[in-house]
Amino acid sequence: MGGGHMRTIKESVMSLLKEMPEDSTLEDIMETLYIKQKILKGQRQLESGQFYTHEEAKEIMKQWLK
Repeated sequence: MGGGHMRTIKESVMSLLKEMPEDSTLEDIMETLYIKQKILKGQRQLESGQFYTHEEAKEIMKQWLK
């Protein structure tokens, strides 16, 4: 394995699980993982420039609401 400090997906999930309450349900865990995945996806999109400015978003909304 590489010597970098990036955690694997498995390590990240295990860390997330350890932070959850002991009585967490499977549904709680799945919801937490889903939210975490969406956050990571959004961060990757921001880093790669895949986003709209506030003004662009307002223009898009105007078109949708016609």
